Amino acid sequence: MISDFIGWIFALLVVGPLQAEIQEQAERARLPVEIVRQSRACLTSQGAQLIERAAGDYGWAAATVVSIAIGHTAPAELLDGSDPQCAALASALKGAGEGA
Repeated sequence: MISDFIGWIFALLVVGPLQAEIQEQAERARLPVEIVRQSRACLTSQGAQLIERAAGDYGWAAATVVSIAIGHTAPAELLDGSDPQCAALASALKGAGEGA
């Protein structure tokens, strides 16, 4: 039960802002439609994995929430660049972040 609650809080505080940030950066960088489509698939798979990890590792979840809240970690940094669905998005966001 507590794992479900932690997963829900993590989704609210991390996964939601991650989706919003990625959408905002994708629009700002005018990413190609294919990358935007891949980003949705990436967020679906990665979001579920992040919530599962948070529900199983409360320390990691708390540290990640605090790190994102204080601006030490960008939510996009949580994406797994080795995931084929996320690779193009991760590299595009890194390029957009460096150009800003």
